[in-house]
Amino acid sequence: MNCIRFAFLPALLIGSFLNAEVKPALMPLPRKMTVADGALRIDPKFRVGFATRPEARLDRAARRMIARLSAQTGVPLASVPVTDTRLATLVIECPETVDRPDTLGESEAYQLDVTSSRARLRAPTVVGALRGLQTFLQLVVPGDGSFVAPAVHIEDEPRFAWRGLLIDVTSHFMPVPVIERNLDAMEAVKMNVFHWHFTDDQGWRVESKRYPKLHQLGSNGAYYTQDDIRHLLAYAHDRGIRIIPEFDMPGHSATWLIGYPELGSAPGPYSIIRTFGVYDPVLDPTKESVYQFIDGLLDEMTPLFPDAYFHIGGDEVNGVHWKANSSIQSFIRSHQLKDEGGLQAYFNQRVEALVKKHGKTMMGWDEVLHPNLPKDIVVESWRDRESMAKAARDGHPVLLSWGYYLDHLKPAGKHYEVDPLEGPAKDLTAAEAARILGGEACMWTEYASPETIDSRIWPRTAAIAERLWSSANASDVASMYQRLDRISDSLTWRGVTHQSNYAAMLQRLAPTAPLDALRTLGDAVQPLGIDGREGHHAYNQETPLNRLVDAARAESVRVRRLEEGVARYLASPNLSDEAAIRRELETWRDNHSRLESSLTASYLLKEAAPLSADLSRLGTMGLEALDALRARKTLGPDRAKGRLDALTLMEKPRAEVTLAAVRPVRMLVQGAAGGH
Repeated sequence: MNCIRFAFLPALLIGSFLNAEVKPALMPLPRKMTVADGALRIDPKFRVGFATRPEARLDRAARRMIARLSAQTGVPLASVPVTDTRLATLVIECPETVDRPDTLGESEAYQLDVTSSRARLRAPTVVGALRGLQTFLQLVVPGDGSFVAPAVHIEDEPRFAWRGLLIDVTSHFMPVPVIERNLDAMEAVKMNVFHWHFTDDQGWRVESKRYPKLHQLGSNGAYYTQDDIRHLLAYAHDRGIRIIPEFDMPGHSATWLIGYPELGSAPGPYSIIRTFGVYDPVLDPTKESVYQFIDGLLDEMTPLFPDAYFHIGGDEVNGVHWKANSSIQSFIRSHQLKDEGGLQAYFNQRVEALVKKHGKTMMGWDEVLHPNLPKDIVVESWRDRESMAKAARDGHPVLLSWGYYLDHLKPAGKHYEVDPLEGPAKDLTAAEAARILGGEACMWTEYASPETIDSRIWPRTAAIAERLWSSANASDVASMYQRLDRISDSLTWRGVTHQSNYAAMLQRLAPTAPLDALRTLGDAVQPLGIDGREGHHAYNQETPLNRLVDAARAESVRVRRLEEGVARYLASPNLSDEAAIRRELETWRDNHSRLESSLTASYLLKEAAPLSADLSRLGTMGLEALDALRARKTLGPDRAKGRLDALTLMEKPRAEVTLAAVRPVRMLVQGAAGGH
C-alpha cells in the first residue's frame, strides 16, 4: 500500500506535501497522519453508529454532523444514528456515558481511521469525539463520481489546553444568532473557550435581577436575558466549548455607575459612553459598599456561568478620578500603598477573595499582575509577550492574546507566526513554560457590527486555532493559506457570513453599479484596523458601518493569490501564470471606466474614486512591467524609480483602506527593473 506518513517532522516535508495539493487539507493539522490509497464514498447509504450507548451530547453531535455532511455534499443522509454497528459506515467508540462539565486540561485526543469500506472514530472522552467528528467533516471532498473521505490514519490531540476566542459585545451588541454561528465556527476549528466580554463603558449586556438598573440603564435595551445566557451555555457545551464571562472592574465601569453612582470614585452623574477609548469612570476601592455590591453580583452571576474561571478585566485604569479624590488619596497613604497601581492591587486582592468565596478562579488582563496576588490567578497578556513570561516566572497560569488581536486586521500569516512558546517564553524553564495554558484571539467591536463581525473574525482565526492546536513545527505559511481557503469556504456552510454578506454590502454602496466591478474594487483594497481608524472619523456607537472600509475583507484573497502567481512567474516564467496575471491586470485597468458614474453618484462610494482611478493606473503599470518581462527587457532605472515612487504614494491609506493591489504590481516593476 502506498502511503505518506508525517508527524510534523520535518516541517519542510509537511509544507512540500501539502503544497503539492495532496488531500486532505485539514485545519488544524493533526499531530500525526498517514494518508493511504483509497477513499470512503459518501452516498445515501452512509450511516453513523455507536459501539456503545452514547452519552446524550455525543448523540446530538453525531446528528448535527450528519446534517452538516448532508448540507455540504447535497447527499440525502439518514439523520438518526443506527444502533447496529454492522450497518454503520462511521463507527464511534467512546466509553463516556454521562454528561459532565468540560474542564481545563481534559483529554481532547482522538484516533480516526478511514478505509474504503468504513471509518472508525475512537476517543476516551466525549469532547475528544467531538473534535474527531470535525476532522471527519473536513476530510470529505468531491471525488471521482461522488464525495469521498480519503483513507487516513490520524492520531490527534491539542498542543495547548486553552484555545479561545473573545468577543466584545459592549461597543456593539451582538445578538444571539451572531454568537451561535461563531460558536459553530469555533467548533469547526477545535477552539474550546468562548470569552464573553459583557461590561464596559459602552454597555452592560447581562440581565441582573439583583441589580436591575445595571442592564436597564446601561444597555439601551440591548442585553442578554439570563435565559439567553443559559441557552448559549448549553449551545456551547454541545460543541465542547467552555464560556468564560468577563465583568470589567474597577475601570471601564461607567455602566456600573449609571444606576449605582455611589459605587464611583467621582460624584457623577454617569451615562453610557457612546464613543470609544479609555475613560475616567472607575469604582472606588476604598468603600466597603463596593465589595458588598460585587459580592452580591458574584452571588448572582457565578451560578449562572458554570465554568471554574471568572474574568474581572482589570485593564486600562487611568487613575484620573482616584487622583482627584482626596479621600482616596488619604486611603492610599494610610494603607501604605505606593500609588494608584498599589490601590488597584488592593482592589484585586479583595475581589479575588470574593471570587474564590463563590468557588471560582479569578482571571484578569496583565495589569492585574502584582507580587501580592495569589498564584492561581490566571493572567491574560495583551500588551506584550514579556508580561506573559513574567507572569509565568512569578508562578501564574498565563494566556497570550498579544499578537492575536483581530481588530487590528493583520494578515492571517502574521497571527500564525505568533507562538506562545517563542520570544521571551524561550528563556523560561520547563516548569515555567508549562504554566502557559494557550491563547485567545480577541475581537473588540468598536468598528464591527453584527453584519461585519464574521468577516473580522473568520477565516483568520482558523490560523490562530491551528497555532494553538498543532505542533510548533507546523509553520509553513503557504500551506496554512492553502488550507485556510478551504476552511473559509466550509465555514459558509455553517452559516458564517464572512463571505455571504460581502456582495450585499458592496451592492449597497452603489445599487446600480455592476457587482463584478464593485467586487474588483473591493477585492483590491484592505481595511485599516483599529489603530488606523481611530481619529480618521467621528465614530460612536450609532455611526453606520456601511462604507467600503466596512465591506472590504480583512485580507484580500484575490490580491494574495495574484502575489503568489507573480512570485512563481518571476522565479520561473510560464505562459499559464502570465495569462492569469495579464487577465487580472487588464480587469484592473478597465474597472474604473465601468464604475466612474457610480462613484460620483453614490455618497457612500465617492470617497473611493481616487482608489478606483489608481487601481486603473496599477493595471496599466503592471501590464507595462509584464510586457517588459516577457520581452526580457528592463524598464530602465529612471522609469523604474518613477513607477516605484508612484506605487509608494498609491499605497498610502485613503478612505480608511489601503490599496493592497499595489503589492503584486510592485513585484512586477521590481522584476522588470532587473531585481526581485
